[in-house]
Amino acid sequence: MFAGLEPEVRQRVIAAAVPRTYRKGQLLFVENDPGESLIVLRRGAVAVFRTAPTGERAVLSVIRPPDVLGEVSLLDASTRSASAEAIEDCTALALSRGAFMELVHSNPRILDAVMRSLGGLIRRLTEQNADHVFLDLPGRVAKTLVRLAGESQAPMITIELNQSQLAEMAGGSRQSVNQAIGSFANRGWLRTEGRRIVVTDVAALRRRAGMNDR
Repeated sequence: MFAGLEPEVRQRVIAAAVPRTYRKGQLLFVENDPGESLIVLRRGAVAVFRTAPTGERAVLSVIRPPDVLGEVSLLDASTRSASAEAIEDCTALALSRGAFMELVHSNPRILDAVMRSLGGLIRRLTEQNADHVFLDLPGRVAKTLVRLAGESQAPMITIELNQSQLAEMAGGSRQSVNQAIGSFANRGWLRTEGRRIVVTDVAALRRRAGMNDR
């Protein structure tokens, strides 16, 4: 979010923020909590999710450094629109809304950075909605795995995500997602190691998800 700002301005942001640490499984915030801060992730991974009245969870995204979360509440001062849980041990910076507003008044370019980040969030959610219309469940599972693999060029990519969490992200039952994972494993695209998934053929998963080759 702040990468395009001058070093001096970035240092002001860091100085105004408060360091935070979160253990794996710890909630950063819960849906409808007061939206008091922007969280800049420095290490680890965070799942952002909504919870249905039945208790079922739908994972909207997995945030990794240097991404941020909480920018919506930062802008409109409303309550949290989703919950966030650390799925790995995390370190982060928390920038309060009050500190953010002071920084914006001194340097309006900071607001531009937040607006660009918000635009990216809207695009991701729009794409996610389209996936649920146009992709079958195995295609959504494949696309979720590609996103979690990120930009790594390693021949094997380990994803620290169990199949229940993967089902929440892909929008399917655990049984159906397990069947898709088993199918991918039989084709040699990945293997499972306990609570981890090791991707061995990202290109094949991209093709199954209907994504353009890079």
